[in-house]
Amino acid sequence: MFSGIVEETATLVAVRKYQENIDFTLKCSFVDELKIDQSICHNGVCLTVVKIENGTYSVTAMKETLQRSNLGLLKEGDLVNVERSMMMNGRLDGHIVQGHVDETARCIAKEDADGSTYFTFEYIYNKEMARKGYFTVDKGSVTVNGVSLTVCEPTANTFKVAIIPYTLQNTNFCNIEIGSIVNIEFDILGKYIARLQDFKDI
Repeated sequence: MFSGIVEETATLVAVRKYQENIDFTLKCSFVDELKIDQSICHNGVCLTVVKIENGTYSVTAMKETLQRSNLGLLKEGDLVNVERSMMMNGRLDGHIVQGHVDETARCIAKEDADGSTYFTFEYIYNKEMARKGYFTVDKGSVTVNGVSLTVCEPTANTFKVAIIPYTLQNTNFCNIEIGSIVNIEFDILGKYIARLQDFKDI
């Protein structure tokens, strides 16, 4: 479980493909605090630490993860938003994030907003998935590349978010441009409410 408050950006130092999986090796400031089998959120994707050596750690993404996320597009030198799992005795500063990316979205607009930056993202609309809670609502929460954000001006297949300068400087939002592909996770609360509707007559 995560909060969507990115700790820092890790640098991707190696990418190794084998069969249908990819091993990613990354470097960040808290490598020495990690343990094998620990869960870390990478651009919104929960992955397990499988190796720690020489000041780096490695995680493995399988086929399903690669198909649903932007991880397969990563290359050496890229910045990856990382967050360790949430401590249950602390404040929940973002929102409940599972680290289970639902799909990718494409940045279709980027504009300055008196110091902050507005990003608009477009995702594939699927009526059946929307019935299951895969959508955004005004002032609701959404996770973009692992960052907990508040939705503005949602449509059936787009939404806008406002990024403050701190977030822009301390996450990989600094590298997102029009055309960039990002990972999105819709709010789990909306999914539960939608699922409950299936049982209302039982």
